[in-house]
Amino acid sequence: MGTKLKALTDEQFAFFEKEGYVIVKGLFSEKDLREIDATFEEMSDRAVPGYFEPVLDGENADPLKRYPRVMHPHRFNETAKRYMLHGPVMEVLADLYGEEALAAQSMFYYKPPGSRGQALHQDNFYLQVEPGNCIAAWTAIDAADEENGGLLVVPKTSDFEISCPETADSNESFTTHYVKPPKDQKAIPAVMDRGDVLFFNGNLIHGSYRNKTKDRFRRAFICHYANASATRINTHYRPLFRADGTAVDLEPNPDGGPCGIEFEMAYPH
Repeated sequence: MGTKLKALTDEQFAFFEKEGYVIVKGLFSEKDLREIDATFEEMSDRAVPGYFEPVLDGENADPLKRYPRVMHPHRFNETAKRYMLHGPVMEVLADLYGEEALAAQSMFYYKPPGSRGQALHQDNFYLQVEPGNCIAAWTAIDAADEENGGLLVVPKTSDFEISCPETADSNESFTTHYVKPPKDQKAIPAVMDRGDVLFFNGNLIHGSYRNKTKDRFRRAFICHYANASATRINTHYRPLFRADGTAVDLEPNPDGGPCGIEFEMAYPH
């Protein structure tokens, strides 16, 4: 790498290069986390059409009806936008990219007790960042482990080609796509404390199991980024934002991807 690392140690950078992911401890302070808690607690009781559409009345057999994920909260909430551009996260991304990162997407997952997970998948199938790749910054707002449906990663699949997914098991996954790991690779849990951030590249196969607990949410604030030298991205992720909050508009990527055009409506991720 030409430039000196600013936020990561050489060991952390080497781990990311080899395994395709790295967990960086404590990138969000307790003060940051309390502000995120309050913002999404307040948001959880009202619908924002097109972004967050909970079923607020009556009993829901599926807990994700009451607590679906929030898509692109940065587009209507200033606190979400500020934390999508969180300085410590942007510095790590600059180390991983070797250049400035552009923020493309934010999401908030409540993942209440009993809710389904998300089948194994690859992010750049959806974001279609070219040239380069997307990187996810997955922040644990609650401690995440195997019991409450923390994230699973398949190490060393970061250079695995983007695959056309199979159909996921809808009893266990709230999304419809499933990418099968290579025969010699298994998904392992990324165990995280509150405030830790997991970074992984857009080809890494990852997902999560069901939240098996009776009383623990597994909230996560998840953002996706592109390298500043990228020129194209899926149209659903435009515009992107620099660290200072200014908007950047990449060209829409017309590529149908590894499935041809039948998965054109793959968004949302």
